[in-house]
Amino acid sequence: MKTQTAFQLPFELWGGIECTVNRVADQFFDQITRTGHDARPDDLERFARLGLTALRYPVLWERVAPNGLQNANWAWTDQRLERLRDLGIQPIVGLVHHGSGPRHTNLLDSAFAPELARYARAVAERYSWVNYYTPINEPLTTARFSALYGHWYPHEKTARTFLQALLTQCRAVVLAMRAIREVNPTAQLVQTDDLGKTHSTPTLSYQAHHENVRRWITFDLLCGRVDEKHPMRGYMLSVGIDPAEIDWFRDNPCPPDVIGINYYLTSERFLDQRTELYPNVPVGGNGKHNYIDIEAVRVRAEGIDGLDVLLREVWDRYNIPIAITEVHNGCTREEQLRWFHEIWQTAKDLRHDGVDLRAVTAWSLLGTYDWDSLVTQDN
Repeated sequence: MKTQTAFQLPFELWGGIECTVNRVADQFFDQITRTGHDARPDDLERFARLGLTALRYPVLWERVAPNGLQNANWAWTDQRLERLRDLGIQPIVGLVHHGSGPRHTNLLDSAFAPELARYARAVAERYSWVNYYTPINEPLTTARFSALYGHWYPHEKTARTFLQALLTQCRAVVLAMRAIREVNPTAQLVQTDDLGKTHSTPTLSYQAHHENVRRWITFDLLCGRVDEKHPMRGYMLSVGIDPAEIDWFRDNPCPPDVIGINYYLTSERFLDQRTELYPNVPVGGNGKHNYIDIEAVRVRAEGIDGLDVLLREVWDRYNIPIAITEVHNGCTREEQLRWFHEIWQTAKDLRHDGVDLRAVTAWSLLGTYDWDSLVTQDN
């Protein structure tokens, strides 16, 4: 029997660098600088030796055009994308990665979406050979951190601002892909988000149900599925979202060509109102109950559902090709390898069972910085 090589695998090996440029008050935290990749172009040769077929790579709005398109500096991305092309690695270009755009805008600004679309068009015109785009990484997660929990700019903490930030980002994805496809009709949308899952005590089952409905909202909006019967619609209207903003997505669907699932050991959560059992864990709440939101893997006796279960849920719901777009475990080298191997085997099993799973992504190739503080501190 012929030995299988890296280029004959049933799915591809992708890679990615942690490229978050988020804002806290007036400070921008740039992972590309912190990892040293900003000044180290020969990283790309190292990546190529891993046998990657594609690389999630930043052409970030905040970095290229912080002072407007007329003052854009393309030198860094020109060099890097051309080198990836020479190496035979397909870039999956990211335009916003946990960011809120240049200093003059934010996720609650009505101009954010059309301005990102103009930037997206400029990127597509300059790099017309690029076929894969992630205009905005993890819209749901970014909206939660920026406009529900208040960690990132614009530091809001209400349900309405959270949903407005989410809708702004999803609209920006639609408009950006429309602009890109006017230049390159074959361009594909690789839309990422963290697909967590929430477990709870019986008392908090109602909150877990809400969060488990909410986890689909990025993809449901882009697929034009949020109609009058959608379980999130009533909640969105109840906090003051204009129904026309929701209905816009039904009239302007932009389903992903590939659904990118980012999954971590900590992605599955457990909610517990017995706060006294967790003396060193911050207490949250929803106005009805105070509770602990903690990693399910640490406390749930039944364990976590795991990526196998969650990806089958994605496939059954959308029947759209899937890629595992972030595989990372911040721990020892040996545990990192075990985690990656577990995900790789899961992908093989899913492919065998008929799930159209396209790739597993080694993320992040250069590590991450200050995520233990959710990138709110410069340590």
